[in-house]
Amino acid sequence: MTDPDPLPPPERVRVTGPARLTSRARARAREIDEETVLGTVLMGSLLRAQLRLAVLTLLPVVLLGFAMPLAFRLAPELTEWHLVGVPVSWLVLGVLIYPALFLLGWSFVRRAETHEREFAELVEITELRSDQR
Repeated sequence: MTDPDPLPPPERVRVTGPARLTSRARARAREIDEETVLGTVLMGSLLRAQLRLAVLTLLPVVLLGFAMPLAFRLAPELTEWHLVGVPVSWLVLGVLIYPALFLLGWSFVRRAETHEREFAELVEITELRSDQR
């Protein structure tokens, strides 16, 4: 038995290049590019969020960079500890610091992408609200 109402085949789409911005997306980009009041406020909020993120990410790096050598200088007995025949100070400064730096970098990238995604959503929301007026 055959189906009386067969579905038509899906429409074929030829992809010849990257997707282009829609007129609405171009309007949002123009709002920022032309540095209107709204565009300035939106960009300022993104820049402040990214700057705050950069400072909060660099703070542990600076603290570790100064605190650990200072601790070894002020408490020389820390340099006398050995683990598997290797001084602990070498292990901390030469090995354990790299996973910490990797995690800080990974965390920074994830949070920066989140800020950018939220910025794009905010721009879209403000565009929708301005269209409703």
